[in-house]
Amino acid sequence: MGRIVTGLILAIGWLLLLLAGPYPLFCLVVTGGGGVALYEFLRMSSPEGEQKHIPLILTLGILPLVAASLWGSAALASSLFLALLILIIIAVIAYPSLDNGLLFISRLWFGIFYIGFCSAHLILLRSLPQGIYWLLVLTAITASSDTGAYYVGRTLGKTKLYPALSPGKTRAGAVGGIIGGMLGGLVAAAILFKGADFLMLALLSLVLSAIGIIGDLIESLIKRVSGVKDSGQILPGHGGLLDRCDSLLLTAPALYYVLLWGHAALLQ
Repeated sequence: MGRIVTGLILAIGWLLLLLAGPYPLFCLVVTGGGGVALYEFLRMSSPEGEQKHIPLILTLGILPLVAASLWGSAALASSLFLALLILIIIAVIAYPSLDNGLLFISRLWFGIFYIGFCSAHLILLRSLPQGIYWLLVLTAITASSDTGAYYVGRTLGKTKLYPALSPGKTRAGAVGGIIGGMLGGLVAAAILFKGADFLMLALLSLVLSAIGIIGDLIESLIKRVSGVKDSGQILPGHGGLLDRCDSLLLTAPALYYVLLWGHAALLQ
C-alpha cells in the first residue's frame, strides 16, 4: 500500500508540475531532484574516505541543471567543462589522501555527467515550443513501459534478461515493457498532437522504451557494484529518487536530440 500511495503522489505531483507549474518552478524542482539523485549516487559509490568531498561534487553536479535553467542549451557544454576543470583541481589537491586518483575522477565525472548533464535535458525539453506535450508523451512511454514490463514479466517471465545485473528482470518483461511503452506513447501523442506521423512516433516510442530498459540496467549495475539494494529510502516502497528516475536520465536526452534534429519528421 505504501508503494501504491507513494507512486500516486509522485504521478499526480509530476502531472501538476507539467500542466500547471510555471517554468521557474519546474526548473527548481528538476534541479532539486537532480541534486537528490546525485547525492544518492555519491553516497553509494564513494568510499568512506571520500565522503567529505560530496558537498562540493554535488555543487559541480547541478551546474548543468542551473545552466540549462538560466541560459538553455547554449550554456550546457561550458558548464560541463567548468565542472570537469574544478573536479580535476580537486583531485590534484586531494591526491595524497586518495586511494586511486584516476578512479576518483572517473567515478565522480560519471555521476556528474550521468545525472547532472542527462537530467538537465528535462529542462531543455520543457523549454521547447511544445515541450510540455513532449514531456507528457515521455511520461506516458515511461509509465506504460514500467507497467507492461511488470505485468508481462510477472505473468509470462521465465527466462532472465540479465541475471548478472538484475535478477528480477525477464526477457518477457522487457518485451512487454517495450510494447507497453510504444502503445503509451502513441496514445499520448494521438491525444496531444494533430497531424502526427504515427509510424515515426511508434518507432520513437519503441526506441525510447528500449533505452529506458538500458537506464534501469545501468542503475542496477551501480547498485550491484556499490553493494546496496536501493539508492536511498526517500520514497517509501520505491527506494531512492534515482531508483525512480533512472529511465528518464537516458530517455530525456534521447528524445531531446531526436526533436532537435527530426521534429519535422514526427509532426507533419
